[in-house]
Formats: sequence, structure tokens, C-alpha cells
Amino acid sequence: MTLIKSISGIRGTIGGAQGDNLTPIDVVKYAAAYGKWIKEQRDKEDYRVVVGRDARISGEMVQQLVMHTLVGMGIYVIDLGLSTTPTVEMAVTMEHADGGIILTASHNPKQWNALKLLNKKGEFLDAAAGQEILDFAEEESVSFSEVDHLGKITKNDAYIDLHIEEILALPLVNTDAIKKAKFRVVVDGVNSTGGIAVPLLLQKLGVEAIELYCDPTGHFPHNPEPLKEHLGDLMHEVTSNNADFGIVVDPDVDRLAFVDEKGEMFGEEYTLVAVADYILKHTPGNTVSNMSSTRALADVTEKHGQTYTASAVGEVNVVTEMKKTNAVIGGEGNGGIIYPTLHYGRDALVGIALFLSHLAEMDMSVSALRASYPAYFMSKKKIDLQPGLDVDGILQKMQEKYTEEKHSTIDGLKIDFPENWVHLRKSNTEPIIRIYTEASTQEKADALADRFIAEIKELV
Repeated sequence: MTLIKSISGIRGTIGGAQGDNLTPIDVVKYAAAYGKWIKEQRDKEDYRVVVGRDARISGEMVQQLVMHTLVGMGIYVIDLGLSTTPTVEMAVTMEHADGGIILTASHNPKQWNALKLLNKKGEFLDAAAGQEILDFAEEESVSFSEVDHLGKITKNDAYIDLHIEEILALPLVNTDAIKKAKFRVVVDGVNSTGGIAVPLLLQKLGVEAIELYCDPTGHFPHNPEPLKEHLGDLMHEVTSNNADFGIVVDPDVDRLAFVDEKGEMFGEEYTLVAVADYILKHTPGNTVSNMSSTRALADVTEKHGQTYTASAVGEVNVVTEMKKTNAVIGGEGNGGIIYPTLHYGRDALVGIALFLSHLAEMDMSVSALRASYPAYFMSKKKIDLQPGLDVDGILQKMQEKYTEEKHSTIDGLKIDFPENWVHLRKSNTEPIIRIYTEASTQEKADALADRFIAEIKELV
């Protein structure tokens, strides 16, 4: 059982002992610390925070604890109930709220949950703000409101519809072309809120949706991370239904992956590549992804005569770099699309609309679209960490070993070889070292990852 306290939020497993897991006491502690941080940002009469959750089993319990903690601090809460991460992000700005909390552990299994924290822009907190909240939680000096000054909870279940309306109004969402194409797709909503939002979006776009695991019970039918090894049912349903392709999202709908008409993975890394190709064709500009993402985005960006930049891993780092370079599209290779014309947050729903627009205008199959992009293959592996392990020391030794190669220490250690690359970094959300590699074939990528795993183990 685990509790991970980081600048990106509080994540842990439900049940067990206080301080070691995400217990009700821990939920209240960190919600109160966030409430204190909200109040210190501005001196005003009424504070407002948007709260929404994915469909995981513990979600309702955690949401009630969070909301009533904020109410006890005199903060007004807009309760979105079952929602998506990008929907909550958009609701913060549309409500002119002071912040937002999303209760989701993203791709983690059902025993996990988390508090993802947003600022008044509906964006994830930067490192300084995140650390300030962690410090507040340890000080245990939060002041609660007297009875005449308690906050209130207002329910608003319209925001998924409002989010979709904003997407449909985007100039580059070609609704006419999508409707004319008469797409037929299978949707895997992993029994979370994607099962609500994605079919609704597709209906508005005139796309026939065959629903698979779209009942938001929180009982995930497979590992909720949208990777090939977890998507056998989706692949089968696409081919057995003669669908044009399949769509899968993670539980909070900020990651997006596709399965082509042959039942093969389009590649979650290529979700951003395809969307960026479409955006750059219509609105030339710069692109950004994190340094664990495929080289194909740089290739496509350069094909359009624009500039690509790599950021440290983490949505807040990608967003910071996008703002700095005035990027027109960006995201993360795990299927996270950030389209700033809508908002600065990973958003599977806008990714779906833009991908459909691209596919409709290109008038080709999903497999043919994938074949039009440079062929790279990634391996994503990990090493579980033991307590007390000096990970920074291990990465330092690896850097010294490869000092003659082109490398970066912006985020862990990335070594760029001429034909491939490897990125080694500590996870912010799990007790592991991630080893990402990319090469010209899957076999070469896997072999490179295994080589570095062996080299790291020699140092442990």
C-alpha cells in the first residue's frame, strides 16, 4: 500500500494506515492544505473551487471528504460529480473559480485514487505552489470557518456538454467532413467517465459509436493504462464489427489511443503526431512534447518548416514550454493532446475531434495514415525501487559512463544516440525508475531497454 506526496498532487492506495495510504484522514489533511493555499492567493470575500471525479469506486467517498473540508474552510464548491480531467480544467475558467480539484489516479488500477490540484487558470500547479501545499499539510495550522461563514456546495452536471460545445465550435473541427465520412468506431471507456463523454461527443459529430466498457461503475475491465497488452478486447471488437477504428481513453480522459481498422495499435505516441500534422497543415507554428516522446513529432514539425522543442516530463513542464515558444500544439507521447486554442491541458476529447477531422480530410484508412509517418518503435519499461535506494547516485554514474554521448539532465538522464535514444528518470507518481527507449524496430528498442536495465542493476 502506498501514499505518494509530490508537487503534482497526492496519490495513494485506498485503505490501510494513515500516512502510509490515502486514508480519509489524509484526504482531509491535503484538501485543507489546498484550501489554505487558495485563500493565500487572493484576499476576497468568496472563494470558489471546482471539484470533479472519475468513476473509480472510491471516488464518491473521496469527493465528499474533499468538498466538505473546503466547505468547512468557508469555500464555495462547484460539484461536477462524474467528470473528466479536461472538463474540470475548463470549468475552472468558465466559472471564474479560484482553483479546482480532480479526484482521479489516471491510469493507475482501481485501488488507487488521487487529488490533482489546479490553479485559477485551470492548469496544474507549478513546483513552487505544489511544494507550498505540501508544507502547509505538514504545518497542521489550517484555520476553519465559524458556523455562519461555512461554504456551500452547488451541483452542476452540465459541464461535459459545455466542454463538447466548446470543442465543436473550434474552427479546425471539421464537423461537416466528419459527418460526411460516416465513421463507425468502437469506444473503450474502461468503465469510467470516458464512457459518458466520448459517445456523447461522437454522437454530436455524426459518428456511429459501438460502446465497449462504457458503464461508469469504476470496475475497470482491464488494466486502465491504454497500452497494447491491455486492449485485446478492443482490437477484437474493431475487426469483428468491421469498424473504421477503435478509441480508448484512460479513466479521467486525458490520454487517448487508437486501434486501426485491422485491429492493430495506431501507437499512443502517434496520437499527438497525427493531430500535430493536422494542426500544422492549417495553422503553422511550433510544437512541444516531453523528452520521453517519439522523434516523429520533431520530424513532422520540421516537415512543415516549424520548430520542435522537448520539455521535461510532466504536463506542467510541457505547458510552460508551450507558452514560452508560443506552440500551436503540444502534449505528451502517452496520448496526451494539449491544444491551447481550447485550453492548456491534456484533453482526449479535443484530440478525438481533431483526429477525426484529419482523417476525414485525408480520406484514408487509419492504417494508411499511420504508414505515412516516420516509423519509430518505443519500449517503456521500469525498475521497481527499494526503500533507501540512491537513484540520483545511480543516474549520476550512468551519466559519467555515457558522458561522450549527446545527453541531457533536464529530467533524469536522456542519452541521444545517432540511431536511437534512452531516457532514464524517477517517476513522480510511482516508486519506480522508468526506462524509455526508441529505435527503428521494436526488437532494437526492447534490446536497448534491457541493456540499460542490466547496466542499472549492476550499480544497485
